[in-house]
Amino acid sequence: MNKSIEILKQIYKPYRYTILGHALILNTTSGDFVVKEKSQKSIKDLYAYLSSRNFHNFPNLVDESRNDVNVFEYIEGVSMPKEQKALDLVDVLSNLHNKTTFYKTVTGDDFKEIYDKIRGNIVYLQNYYNTLYEDIKKEVYMSPSHYSFIRSSYKIFAALDFANSELNLWYDLVNDQSKKRVSLIHNKVSLDHFVKSTNDYLISWEDYRIDSPVMDLVTFYRNNYFDIQFDVVIKRYFDKVGLSEDEKKLFFILISIPKKIEISSTEFQTCKNVREALDYLFITEELVRPYYAVEQKN
Repeated sequence: MNKSIEILKQIYKPYRYTILGHALILNTTSGDFVVKEKSQKSIKDLYAYLSSRNFHNFPNLVDESRNDVNVFEYIEGVSMPKEQKALDLVDVLSNLHNKTTFYKTVTGDDFKEIYDKIRGNIVYLQNYYNTLYEDIKKEVYMSPSHYSFIRSSYKIFAALDFANSELNLWYDLVNDQSKKRVSLIHNKVSLDHFVKSTNDYLISWEDYRIDSPVMDLVTFYRNNYFDIQFDVVIKRYFDKVGLSEDEKKLFFILISIPKKIEISSTEFQTCKNVREALDYLFITEELVRPYYAVEQKN
């Protein structure tokens, strides 16, 4: 990659270049460009497919002829409130899913595989938190992070019980289905990967795949749940994409599964990890509760 970058510098003759994450930005007199390492998936093929579906919310691929890097146009985004940006992003995401949706023939084994994977994650976290809880209870003097965890652990176990119960109901809904809605998903959806300019652009497509559109919504939520009010965003997406009952249930199950609290080598970092995990649960509960209140009322 370094060799290709040196060649590109000679070709484009940048007057400035900036390393931003995994990308290199070249500012030149003929325009600005982004150089990114190639993934195993072809961006050229992806763009051709998206264009055939009349979806054009991606930056131009300027040069894909090299073995190890791609060169894209650089897009300077406009500054705007996060809440407004999130709504614009969900409009583009809805459009992507609607234009690339198809129904895949599946068997009971396909849904069983999804069930087993989610169930395995829930069981792992139940065992992890049960062990952590029992170990901390033995302490004579608890550290601040341990006390915070013990005090709010009921929330973690309640969230795991909820996810487990809903997972069984989800499996009952899909067990006899022979079709599953899938679409092309971006797989890295976040406010950082959306640029608002003269057009709306999703960037960083390296991990795209075909899967349930619900997975993009889950990723978006996990990346930005703390930054914006997601109730408006979720309603907008539901209205535009028209998710089925089982798809909505799958979304709520996946976002309701608690994060794993990592025990750090420093007490400060562990306190931060506990607080972030608990904040995630409280925020998610506020998002999920109204949908189940309406369901119970009906």
